[in-house]
Amino acid sequence: MADEANIEEKQKTPVAEDQVDFAQDETTAQMIEALEGRAAFYDLLASIYFRPLTQEQIENIAAMDLSVYADVNEQFADGLNDITRYLRKRNTGTRQELAVDFTTSFGGAASWKGMYATPYESCFTSEEGFMFQESYHEVYQLFKQNGVGRAEGYDYPDDHLSFMFEFLVIMSNRTVTALREGDRATALENVKISQDFLQAHVLSWFDLLVERATLLQKTRFYRGILKISKGFFLFDADVLDELRAELEEN
Repeated sequence: MADEANIEEKQKTPVAEDQVDFAQDETTAQMIEALEGRAAFYDLLASIYFRPLTQEQIENIAAMDLSVYADVNEQFADGLNDITRYLRKRNTGTRQELAVDFTTSFGGAASWKGMYATPYESCFTSEEGFMFQESYHEVYQLFKQNGVGRAEGYDYPDDHLSFMFEFLVIMSNRTVTALREGDRATALENVKISQDFLQAHVLSWFDLLVERATLLQKTRFYRGILKISKGFFLFDADVLDELRAELEEN
C-alpha cells in the first residue's frame, strides 16, 4: 500500500546456494500466513501516517474488504465502522478534507493548548515534548543494530510512527524467511525483537497520540484510523505471544 519504503535494510544475510525451502508443516504454514498478514497491515498503516493520502490511496482503501478484521476486537470494529461510513460518502472534496485533517494533526500545523499530535515517540515520552530525545536515540540504535536505516531522501527522525511500522514489516518478513529456511531460532529472535519493540516504542505512547489527535481532527476517517490502529496493536501483541509460544515449544 505504501508508495515506497521509507526505511530499508542496510545489510542482508546471504543465503547459502545449496539452501532450499523445507517442506512446511501445517503449523509453520499458519505462522507464515499470520506474519504476512501483519506485515501487510503495518505497511498500510505506515502509508496512512506518513503523508496526506492521494486520491488513488483513498479509492484503494475504500475498495478494500477489511471485514475479515471485524472480529479482531471492539476498538478495531468501531474504527472500521467510522472509516467505512466516511468513505461511503466520499466526493470530489474528500481528498482535500482529509489532507487538511492530516496536516492539522499529524503534520503539526495546529496545536491544542500548545500540544501537537505529530507522530514522533520523543514528542510524547520526553519531559519537554521535543523531538530527537531519548526515545529517538533508542529507536535509532535498534534500527542500526538490526541493519535497518532510513532510505535516501527521508529526513524525518527515526522515531516517526511510519518508520517504526516499516521496521515491524521488515522484522515480520525476516521471520517468514527464517521459517521457510527452517531456522526457527532466528525466527524466534525476530519475534522477540518485534514484541519488545511493539510494547516499548508503539503501545507505550500511542494512547497519548490518540488523545491529542482526537482534539484536533475533524473527520471521522482519521478518528477511525486511530481506533483500528490501537485495536490492531492489541491484536498483534496476542499474535506475537502465540508465535513466540509455538517457536519456544519446538
